[in-house]
Amino acid sequence: MKLRFTLCLLFICTMLFCNKVVEKISYVHSHGQPTKGKILMVVSSPAISKQTGWPIGFWAAEMTHPLRVFEEAGFEVELASTNGGKIEMDSYSNPLDKSGYSAHDVISLGYLQKTNFNEMLKNTKKITEINEKDYVAIFLVGGQAPMYTFKGNLELQKLFVSFYEAGKPSASVCHSTTLLLEAKQSNGDLLVKDKTWTGFANSEEDFADKAVGMKIQPYRIEDEARKISGTHFKVAAPFSSYVIQDGNLITGQQQNSGSAAAELVVEQLNKSGNPQG
Repeated sequence: MKLRFTLCLLFICTMLFCNKVVEKISYVHSHGQPTKGKILMVVSSPAISKQTGWPIGFWAAEMTHPLRVFEEAGFEVELASTNGGKIEMDSYSNPLDKSGYSAHDVISLGYLQKTNFNEMLKNTKKITEINEKDYVAIFLVGGQAPMYTFKGNLELQKLFVSFYEAGKPSASVCHSTTLLLEAKQSNGDLLVKDKTWTGFANSEEDFADKAVGMKIQPYRIEDEARKISGTHFKVAAPFSSYVIQDGNLITGQQQNSGSAAAELVVEQLNKSGNPQG
């Protein structure tokens, strides 16, 4: 009798689940329609790692995956870099690299086939040429080079804080969050004071160091963040998509978090009712 009752209950639950109607609608910007505003993505200019001697730059997926989100949501994207001019992606992030490390990244692979995307990489604005009022949000792209070119960069700190204090979505992912270790508001407080945020985790640094057989980074963001009093730095399982929104500060843990961080930027812009800023 009990078995019959259980089977009947299971049948009813199965039928209810199978007959459930689920509808989902999301906005996708039509080709040729006016854009909703301009988002600034900031990347590092090329550098050389003092740890490994490698040429380093930005991580491809941290640009292309958010770029897809922004474009589908109807926003125009402009690139700026620490020195302006041509930028280069970290080789391991290039889906065409012989290492095959990012061969699965079909989004980056797709963008690399586009002439206008490659032109964007050849000619970026210098951050000192940027006026915050021309953009509705800022998004910092990570990679290995930001650990050198974003650290101690007062101009970039000033630019990022100008967006943040204007109430605009201000996002940073992966190693670009090194900027948040130092960036101060106009009142002298660290921007991350009383904030919950994330960035590249020690567990992920351990994985990377083990993979190449040497220490890759000159310091670790998680170590430095945990030295700061009055802030809450969090990480999730290694290489999960993990993002935190605290007010208009949006942070992502690493390269797999770029799309999710961009989606939070778009949500904030859409909720503001005035994406033109």
